[in-house]
Amino acid sequence: MSYMKEFTKGLLKENPNLVMLLGMCPTLAVTTMAQNGLGMGLATTFVLVCSNLVISLLKKFIPDTVRLPCFIVIIAGFVTFVSIMLDSFLPELAEALGVFLSLITVNCIILGRAEMFACKNKVIPSILDGLGMGLGFTLSLIVVGSIRELLGTGKIFGLTVAPDFVQPMTIFILPAGGFFTLGCVIAILGVITKKKPKTIGCENCPSQAVCKQFNDQKESA
Repeated sequence: MSYMKEFTKGLLKENPNLVMLLGMCPTLAVTTMAQNGLGMGLATTFVLVCSNLVISLLKKFIPDTVRLPCFIVIIAGFVTFVSIMLDSFLPELAEALGVFLSLITVNCIILGRAEMFACKNKVIPSILDGLGMGLGFTLSLIVVGSIRELLGTGKIFGLTVAPDFVQPMTIFILPAGGFFTLGCVIAILGVITKKKPKTIGCENCPSQAVCKQFNDQKESA
């Protein structure tokens, strides 16, 4: 198993947000500012990595009949830890993220990786999978949040970057602007990562050898 492949797949090729379309609620809700997107992404990454680690370690001891409840309990423990830390050291960010911080517990990205990967693989690949998926999710939140904040307020990470004569478009910090921005980012990523189709012709035909043999026999006759 390639460790690098497990880490990089979540960044672009299997980005949980922009390719698999998971975790849409926090993406649309907290990306009114790039700063909020960064905070939510890093919090989710921490929970994803830690839960993947623990689930991979305990996979042989968790009965199949209570597999999902056990996963949720493990994830909820790390979410509680993250919530306490943010409330203690970054209360403004915790307030901005609001209820979506607690809802990390049932984030389909985390549950999906636990069910599809961590409970079936060893510790190191599970950690790398969680880290890659988490960073991919974080990058998508930062991109969407930066675009919405720039167009909606003229700022990025709270710093004014737009000239004074440019009027902010408030719609981009509203739900409609979130849907529009996310759709555009997904479309652009789809165009960038689109694979070039194979050229149709004899060189790509699996029966090339048979045809060649038939043509040779025909010419010799």
